[in-house]
Amino acid sequence: MSNRKRRKHYSVKQCIISFLKYFSLIFITFWMLLPIVSCVITAFKSTQEYNQTSVATLPKNWFYIENFVTAWTKGNMGRAFLNSMIILVFVLMGSILIGTMLAYILNRFKFLGNGLIRNLFLFAALIPGVAVQVTVFSIMTSLNLVNTLVGYMILLMGTDVISIYVFLQFFENISVSLDESAIVDGASYYTVFFRILLPLLKPAIVTCMILKGVSTYNEYYMANLYLQSEKLKVVSSSLYTFTGPFGNQYNFICAGVIITVLPALIVFITCQNKIYNGLTQGAVKG
Repeated sequence: MSNRKRRKHYSVKQCIISFLKYFSLIFITFWMLLPIVSCVITAFKSTQEYNQTSVATLPKNWFYIENFVTAWTKGNMGRAFLNSMIILVFVLMGSILIGTMLAYILNRFKFLGNGLIRNLFLFAALIPGVAVQVTVFSIMTSLNLVNTLVGYMILLMGTDVISIYVFLQFFENISVSLDESAIVDGASYYTVFFRILLPLLKPAIVTCMILKGVSTYNEYYMANLYLQSEKLKVVSSSLYTFTGPFGNQYNFICAGVIITVLPALIVFITCQNKIYNGLTQGAVKG
């Protein structure tokens, strides 16, 4: 085969590969954006218009905000946002503090059972959370922590296995000589952890805060199970107001979904540089 034919064959092959690559990206993007577009379209339709038109039909009035007002008032979303923010702040603070301390102990102190504890955490990650909910609910009931924000926060504050391994990996990359030098100068273990090591974990903390924050903000199952009072509703469970045995009011639900997405979207847009840097620096290194 001549060089000209080889180049032509190679060019055709590259075109086919490029076409398949971009086609797959466009196809996946389309299917990922389709529910969001459908949600936005439905949110601006009145109940009558929603019942008489298809999901793909554009709304007649893009300034129809009655659905958003109804979702905010009847869903009591102001109270739900307040509860979610309180939970988010305390859960993030507690999870980061517990996770970093546990990773510090497992990494810096070699004791009998250290490896066993690490393996148990890995084993716990393989157990579905739903499988242990009967036991957990019984314990929470006996401790009178059901239908309380404190009990719900304690549940979510449980150490995240992924976060622990992220912190462990970062401690592996921090030299033990820093601890030894500080201890020689008279620093205690608390001083070494809080003043020397904890500030060095900032990239890992940002990464774990993003992962834990998103999962906490979107958590629905345990919120619906353990926060049964109307005053304790969170953002994810407030939309349940518009569901019932006689049908679901999807135009109000979609309006509520957009309201709940907006704060996360604003935080992401304003802090995207820090988020990207935290995810990049906080990635587990080989």
